[in-house]
Amino acid sequence: MQIREYLQNKVLIADGAFGTYYAQKYDTNELPEKANIYYPERVMQIHTEYLNSGAKMLRTNTFACNKANFSNKEELILVIRRGCEIAIEAAKSISDGDAYVFGDIGPIPRVVSDKEIDLYTDYTFIADVMIKCGITHFMFETFADVDEIIPVADYIKQTDENAFICIQMCSNQHGYTTAGIHVRKAVEKLSFCKSVDAAGLNCGIGPSSMKKILNELSFSKDKFISALPNASFPVGSRGMVFNGNPGYFAEQVKEIIEMGADIVGGCCGTDPRYIREISERKISKASRMFKQTLNESSSKERIKDSSFWKVAKKNTHIGNEKRRGKLITVELAPPFGADDQKIMDSANALIKFGIDGVTLPDSPSGRTRADSILMANKVYYETKIPAIPHICCRDRNVISLRSTILGAYINGIRNALIITGDPVPTLMRQDIKSVFNFDSVGLMKVLQQMNEDEFYKDPIVYGAALSYNRPNLEIELSRMEKKIDAGASFFMTQPVFSKEDIDRLYACKQQMEKISKDAKLFCGLMPLVSYKNARFIQNEMSGINVPDSLVNSFSDDMTRREGELVGISSVKKVMDETKDFVDGYYFSIPFNRVYLLEDIIG
Repeated sequence: MQIREYLQNKVLIADGAFGTYYAQKYDTNELPEKANIYYPERVMQIHTEYLNSGAKMLRTNTFACNKANFSNKEELILVIRRGCEIAIEAAKSISDGDAYVFGDIGPIPRVVSDKEIDLYTDYTFIADVMIKCGITHFMFETFADVDEIIPVADYIKQTDENAFICIQMCSNQHGYTTAGIHVRKAVEKLSFCKSVDAAGLNCGIGPSSMKKILNELSFSKDKFISALPNASFPVGSRGMVFNGNPGYFAEQVKEIIEMGADIVGGCCGTDPRYIREISERKISKASRMFKQTLNESSSKERIKDSSFWKVAKKNTHIGNEKRRGKLITVELAPPFGADDQKIMDSANALIKFGIDGVTLPDSPSGRTRADSILMANKVYYETKIPAIPHICCRDRNVISLRSTILGAYINGIRNALIITGDPVPTLMRQDIKSVFNFDSVGLMKVLQQMNEDEFYKDPIVYGAALSYNRPNLEIELSRMEKKIDAGASFFMTQPVFSKEDIDRLYACKQQMEKISKDAKLFCGLMPLVSYKNARFIQNEMSGINVPDSLVNSFSDDMTRREGELVGISSVKKVMDETKDFVDGYYFSIPFNRVYLLEDIIG
């Protein structure tokens, strides 16, 4: 029977976990996928056990088959091919002919051996091998984001329009994936994807938690719904140990079926006992009780817009002729120690200039400074200047980042600059480990979701860095588009000094306007103050291009004021040459000499 016809009338019972069950049976630390070529009889035995327990669907033993785990391409092809062949052979062995084989594809790491992976190419490569083996059903499972998989689903459907594709997300007990995305958002995207036939959840949580999260999701009527929970939460400190109860598991899964699930089975910790418990219960197709209305969050009315450019409308200095109507932000570096007198003196000195925002870096260059958000909170409450803390991905995982953002929001922070972050200096890496749970785009997606779920009445406005001087500008423009899609509404750049950099910045702005008419561009400015300062920035600050002609404008025998005037003149020139296309300026002033703004913007 064609699978869509089957699902219209019956609930499809899938198998349980392969990997954890294999490890339990054979007490090995090797990838179970390697058994496809070294111990095929073991693979056949496990598939057969699941079928004999009542499973009508088998997943191929290929979850971890990718280039991250198999560097030899020929070995990878062989393992995938044998995994498909064994599952197909096992499915044919049952008498009623209703066993369906799904090519099982798990997530591929974005970076392998310090190299970024072309995920689309790798996923379609796996799919092609499976298609050549006769696979027509595909299960993408345990994913944290769907953006990388939807194009692959489209590719498979273009190759075989009758292919059946199921995509499953993995979440924690609160509904968030390891990428910080709530599965509600992912399911909505999958609901609008014509290439996807079924969507749901697997792994991460036990059946009761999965039932609760599923009840919070909105599914479109034309998608089948899948649910493959873990046996329980893992326990113990050595490996993945699950103490689930098969009877309890089946009771909870039965309730999920009664809510309207179409495909059910088990993930980590489950074995044939769990599937037998499900199949022995009287289950029948139920009327769908899941929510049908998509994009519910979009109906939530935003009451405020606390972006610093909205606040700037009230700024009495906004019409100052020297500013030419541009927004002005100034970076103040938090202190290395506990004495905040200098930064607070500088922040208070900025009040008279009527600037629109103060940005505070998050331990740049991997060297500890006072927390950017806590300093932003103090600066805002003491000066009433909108504070824009940098938040980087280097030092915190998604749990800590969400916690930090919640705390910042409670304390009145409504603006942020989201960056990936500088790596930890090489000499410190033996003692200090970077986190980098994800890059800046991933963190923006977290904040985008939090704005929809938590902060919709008064959302946090966030921006991003724009590296206009990358050797390959096309890569940066592509990144810029992804950041805008992830909710970035403004971009700040490194200091600009040369005509070449201005031209590249203009090209970025042109592309930005094609993507979004609302995104704002802040041109980075730095008034260099001495020959030594200019030489240091030119030679020791990556990503900043200081031309020799500007360095040679300084001399060692200049007075302090003479050096400052050279830097002021240089900045004014850049402002004049960019006034027609940038939205504002982002000042990084050496040694916190904020008084220089008197000569620059008045």
